[in-house]
Amino acid sequence: MEISLKGRVALVTGGSRGIGKAIALKLAEAGADVAINFRREEEEARGVVAAIKAMGRKAQSYRAPVDDFSAVEPMVAAVAQDFGGIGILVNNAGIASSGRSVADTDPAELERVVRVHALAPHFLSKLVLPHMRKQQRGDIVMISSVATQLMGANGAPYNMGKAAMEALAQTLAKEEAPHGIRTHVVGPSLTVTEMGRRLTKARTGGDISALDARSPFGRVSVPDDVAAVVCFLVSDANPYVNGQKIYVDGGGSRAGL
Repeated sequence: MEISLKGRVALVTGGSRGIGKAIALKLAEAGADVAINFRREEEEARGVVAAIKAMGRKAQSYRAPVDDFSAVEPMVAAVAQDFGGIGILVNNAGIASSGRSVADTDPAELERVVRVHALAPHFLSKLVLPHMRKQQRGDIVMISSVATQLMGANGAPYNMGKAAMEALAQTLAKEEAPHGIRTHVVGPSLTVTEMGRRLTKARTGGDISALDARSPFGRVSVPDDVAAVVCFLVSDANPYVNGQKIYVDGGGSRAGL
């Protein structure tokens, strides 16, 4: 079945690079018009917008820190006005924690990381839902992580933020199904992005490509792997699945790889 998102409008947070960029491009390839949220990377966001417009789709970028309700409220209103509604929300924006133990974690870091991963998706979902409820179908996807399965040491702020995000998704799946809105969680493993490279360098001192040999299918996950799953979940190819978490890890995290 060919996936078509023609006539639909997507808002992707953190859409200027990495996984967010791949998702935005994949949705546009399937026919969606896409609003790109970014915080700092204005030039990168412009590049994504240009690439989407080159496909013949509508695209525009919007600067706003997702953890600030006073900033995202007018952003969502602007997207809805510019595009004529919002039918797909991908809560992708995220930041890493510093890798310290609970005893050594700065409370300010805890608050910052949890706000981005947990409060921001709540803010965006709250603001987008009234627009989705007017449509025949709506889709919300939370980009989480295998971290909530592993709950590794020295990552409490990140683990906590992603776990809260997943709790929000499960709640929304129950609350919004009567309105035709599906909510899902996508959980990537370590992925070849700027953040992935930094994390690998900090933990191993080497390049992320050195992990290919012991990764499923002989390579570390790339952003397009995640984007493909998101595109399926928000399309008519998925008529009945709701409230699920799909791991994009090649099966490796559960196999101990």
